[in-house]
Amino acid sequence: MSEPSRVVNVSARGLLRRKSLWLPSAVILGLLSFVLSLLYLGANNDPVGSTKDMPIALVNADRGTQVAGQRIDLGAQIVAQVTGADDLKGKVSWKQVDRATADDLLGKDKVFGALVIPDDFSATVAALAGPAQHDPHPPTITVLTNPAAGSFGSSMATEINRNVVQATSVQLGHQLTEQLAKQQAAHQAGAAAADGSAAHQAAPGAAAQLMVTDPVKAVIQEGHPLGHHSGLGLSAFFYTLVLVLGGMLGANVIHTQVDTALGYISSEKGPFRSTAPAQHISRTRHFAVASVLMVVLSALTSALAMAAAVGVIGIDASHLPLLWLFGTCATAAMGITGLALLAAFGTPGPIVSMLVLVGLAIPSAGATIPLQALPDFYRFLADFEPFRQVVDGVRSILYFGAQADAGLGRAWAMVGIGFAISVALGLAVTRLYDRKGLHRSPARVPQPAPAAG
Repeated sequence: MSEPSRVVNVSARGLLRRKSLWLPSAVILGLLSFVLSLLYLGANNDPVGSTKDMPIALVNADRGTQVAGQRIDLGAQIVAQVTGADDLKGKVSWKQVDRATADDLLGKDKVFGALVIPDDFSATVAALAGPAQHDPHPPTITVLTNPAAGSFGSSMATEINRNVVQATSVQLGHQLTEQLAKQQAAHQAGAAAADGSAAHQAAPGAAAQLMVTDPVKAVIQEGHPLGHHSGLGLSAFFYTLVLVLGGMLGANVIHTQVDTALGYISSEKGPFRSTAPAQHISRTRHFAVASVLMVVLSALTSALAMAAAVGVIGIDASHLPLLWLFGTCATAAMGITGLALLAAFGTPGPIVSMLVLVGLAIPSAGATIPLQALPDFYRFLADFEPFRQVVDGVRSILYFGAQADAGLGRAWAMVGIGFAISVALGLAVTRLYDRKGLHRSPARVPQPAPAAG
């Protein structure tokens, strides 16, 4: 299609001199950089200092033991010290459960790790201060990790548990050292009084003295194992990112394609430019057409995303039909949200969509930094921001056997609610604009008047 006649030419220098070109661009780009820097760096600035109520399972299976007629229950003492530690108050939410329940919590994404005191802990510690042993057995406390809940969160829980084991070991080491010193002094005195051969007598627990200063060892185990192709628990985050971007970018593409088909904007492919004949359609019908395209094409994009991730890359994944269906619904919900924002805000719509679906959503998703290690503002956002809801569903499907109470049930509910709200918003705004006569008809270029005869 040829260009309209009598087009006013402008020089590049003249265009660059226009304040109307510089000022909006500077304000928009400057604010975006400032806001995104605040959001992303503010969320990740001090995870340890921001930690609050991080759930960790605490299992005390210790049966206790009898020493010199006295009952010793070191497991109960450790539990009391751990749960009452001032440095962990408010930071850790200890879940005191049995081992079976701990395994269940790990397998349902309810805790970031577990600390397990074995059933023979008191007996093993007491044995170090007993008679001489040729092969002393060091007491152990098991630290269970849960990388499926997020590698960073699991690492934080593991570090907390390791510090607990280390503090326990130091405290018991002091007690054992004092006890062995008293026993050795008593033994030497008794031997000297008997035959003066104390120098040739073996002190009680001599073989165990090598480990009494640091007796307790932490045994690190995976509480809920992941496959080798799970990105250390981050594949769910990146897969969700693909779904969210598919919805957000899909909304922009579909909105543009509908406008192009209606002649609202021109189509440019390289140096070639064309404009379809102008056609009028109400804003409401424009939104409805774009939404139908978004829903139908989401099934395709979800299938191709899964084909690339599972078929080509080979990530560990099961429940593939469910993964495709959830991906389709999540992408459609994100796309409808983007279309509703485009309908409401027009040209600024993509920027608003990016802030809502990515800028505010990723820092509050709990996918890399756990929610319990984020400032309060981001925990508030996590209650309704869509990224968090989708990543919980994907994580449940990929890592936790698609269990509803591992996050998938809530994810389905929130995706459905988000879809419904976005459709309602889009329809309400477009109908309001239509009733006020604010149509989106293409601009008409005035044609030159015919010359007088």
